[in-house]
Amino acid sequence: MQLGADHVVVRVPATSANLGPGFDAMGLALAMHDEVEVELLATDDVLVEVSGEGAGEVPAGEDHLVVRALRHTLELAGAPRTGLRLRCVNRVPHGRGLGSSAAAVVAGVVAARALLADPHVLDARAVLAIATEFEGHPDNAAPAIRGGATLAWQSSDGPRAVDLDVDERITATVLVPDVRLATSRARGVLPEQVPHGDAAFTAGRAALLVEALARRPELLFDATEERLHQDYRAGVMVASSELLRALRAEGLAATVSGAGPTVLVLTSGEGTARLDGVLAGLVDDVAGWRALRPGIDLDGATARRVGPAGGASWSGKMR
Repeated sequence: MQLGADHVVVRVPATSANLGPGFDAMGLALAMHDEVEVELLATDDVLVEVSGEGAGEVPAGEDHLVVRALRHTLELAGAPRTGLRLRCVNRVPHGRGLGSSAAAVVAGVVAARALLADPHVLDARAVLAIATEFEGHPDNAAPAIRGGATLAWQSSDGPRAVDLDVDERITATVLVPDVRLATSRARGVLPEQVPHGDAAFTAGRAALLVEALARRPELLFDATEERLHQDYRAGVMVASSELLRALRAEGLAATVSGAGPTVLVLTSGEGTARLDGVLAGLVDDVAGWRALRPGIDLDGATARRVGPAGGASWSGKMR
């Protein structure tokens, strides 16, 4: 496959996975975005500039996650190898359960697709499959690609995802601590088996969550209950677990965002104002927490070609 552009810009949203009972399956795209500009070079050089989250911490060459995902995707498409210059503006917090690694992977895959002479050789399903190969599961990758809320699963022929309706009255608030938590550590404390009753309870709540998101936001509190992962992880994110319990004691639909330690709260109508009142007594900058209300991203990953190639080349809403 030939390359059809030498300069693209991609934009990928943050994501919150699980949403309580939708463990490793449900996710929501949030309107905080990483932006990556990719230029092809005639040399073999790989130059990576990072500003914002991860600046001075993440690799600056071939080991950079965006570069790895981009390289892999171009190789799968049979495109020639070139040098690269990346400029990354990172706004998705790292190590906080907001899908920063999925955003990087999706950015690389989408950038590679936009560089191809015929981007349609990689459809949305192929993009999800490649991203899932890096991530291990599609719960963050799916909303990062598609936007909105998604339900993703692994089928016999690869990862799949569908969109979930989100009532326009729903507001997402994320409470981001100043500490990080590695996903591997959060996964490491989960048991291999759980009681049948807990599994049945959580499955029922996951089904209820689909209805609550789409049409009945007044059901969000009950719909975000779960018994599969949050209590087991309490010991590795003590402050987050305490905040989660305090918010739920006030009747607010709070969950751990992804593997944590960020806390996600879904509200609607007067519930949003009530949340602000509760947070005034629980969360402040001095305690190391940031309360953000980014909005729900409905577009997903997007890419555009820069220069003579011009024009928008890909959107996560392509089906």
